[in-house]
Amino acid sequence: MTKVLMVLSSAAATLTGKEAGWYLPEAAQPYYSFIHAGFHVDFASPEGRDPPVSQKSVEHYKDDESVKFLQDQDVVDKLEKCKKISEVNSSEYDAIFYVGGYGPVVDLADDLQNADLVSAFWQGGKIVSAVCHGPAGLIHGKDSNGKSIFEGKKVTCLSNAEEKEHGFPLKDIGFYLEDKIEELGGKFEKAKGLLECHVVVDGQLYTGQNPASAKPLADRIVQDLKQQ
Repeated sequence: MTKVLMVLSSAAATLTGKEAGWYLPEAAQPYYSFIHAGFHVDFASPEGRDPPVSQKSVEHYKDDESVKFLQDQDVVDKLEKCKKISEVNSSEYDAIFYVGGYGPVVDLADDLQNADLVSAFWQGGKIVSAVCHGPAGLIHGKDSNGKSIFEGKKVTCLSNAEEKEHGFPLKDIGFYLEDKIEELGGKFEKAKGLLECHVVVDGQLYTGQNPASAKPLADRIVQDLKQQ
């Protein structure tokens, strides 16, 4: 059975104490894409059990998948038993998927165990994917030559324009992800309009720009995993 690891932030607050966490639709919609494809899905986070969801995302997203996700007993059980990143064996999975929200910029971006996990998936030739702020969890991923996995790759994330239109000031999260990706040699791409769907695939790197991109990104991963 194809197995996907979905990584969630454990950071409940930003650098200035505002709510952070992981973003509901960016977990729920991909999760059901994977499940409906017959894949097995596990969750992991830096601190393990019950990683905090962004309550703002719960309030704002009432699509069927987001509502179902929080009430789904299988999901509840998996979140209660959420693995610590340090406990994950990358060889057990076919792909890794980083859920967005402001949390990943706060904790996953500088988590050394997470950096090792990303690098293990990448060097194992597996799909490494992330949506919105999720690519923050990839910024310390290295290839077998010690280079950033972003170097020379086409990639997307929540754009600076979207951050400034809808997000937190820089002081809340420390850096804008678009800038960081470009610093690491990534070829940043974005949709023409704010919060429009945009998915980028370059080799084994799969990224989505924003919440609207979460399900299309997961669907592309499903398509490609089934062809492997």
